[in-house]
Amino acid sequence: MPLGTAHVTTTTGATFIPEIWSDEIIASYKKNLVAANLVKKMAFKGKKGDAVHIPSPTRGNASVKAASTQVTLIAATETEVVVNIDKHYEYSRLIEDIVEAQALSSLRQFYTDDAGYALARQVDTDLVRLGRGVQGGDGTAAYTGAFSGADGTTAYTGTAGALTDAAIRRSIQRLDDNDVPMDNRFLIVPPSTRNTLMGINRFTEQAFVGEVGAANTIRNGEIGNVYGIPVFVTSNADAATDGDRICLLAHKDFAVLVEQMGVRSQTQYKQEYLGTLFTSDMLYGVKELRDNSAVALAVPA
Repeated sequence: MPLGTAHVTTTTGATFIPEIWSDEIIASYKKNLVAANLVKKMAFKGKKGDAVHIPSPTRGNASVKAASTQVTLIAATETEVVVNIDKHYEYSRLIEDIVEAQALSSLRQFYTDDAGYALARQVDTDLVRLGRGVQGGDGTAAYTGAFSGADGTTAYTGTAGALTDAAIRRSIQRLDDNDVPMDNRFLIVPPSTRNTLMGINRFTEQAFVGEVGAANTIRNGEIGNVYGIPVFVTSNADAATDGDRICLLAHKDFAVLVEQMGVRSQTQYKQEYLGTLFTSDMLYGVKELRDNSAVALAVPA
């Protein structure tokens, strides 16, 4: 074999190079996010502290200006939303030396994809779970602020109904009645509801399907739009205590995701196990910002 062709390089020996793991996991994480791409995001990376205080000012009203009179001053006691950075999740595997020696390089690809998916699923689930607290709900697993997917009017008390056109229209009206901006709205549905929608002619028309082309490929899970609102499907639509699932019609400002530490990957050789410990983790917090800017609809799993 000619000299210079059998060197061990960063390519042939890349299986446990941390930078390779990290890049692949971050790519997988971003690819699998759904809800996290739709809500407000705040970067808190590299900063100290365990909470973020976000001002929540009160909307003002316009006043009539009468001739020769002073303008009407608006004064309100403003509040704030406190986002606790209290969610630290990790994904770890111990890869023994015999596996490193005998396994195909595709094993690393599986682990990095799986790590990214697991972390993305957790973030999305935490965001969808905020639907428990919208519309005056108390934030419990019973979704006390949710409505039945059958009509969008009946309060959810453990009996869900398959999502209907009437429920979507009623939920849109709830947002309209609360002066929620028309833009940046979205509808997240579980796979069971996508199955329901595909069986109803109304939702398979061009008016629903729309165009989901190259411009939307970075928005994972988008399957079309209804009444001008993009629809996304995700298996992370959190189940209530009785197994039902949740559809979430919301505006971008309904919740916030604060990342203090993005996806981080580390490897360490453990001699006592003759293997390499691989861990990927992240630190973040989520919080509802505007209670009336989202509607949760309970549907069967």
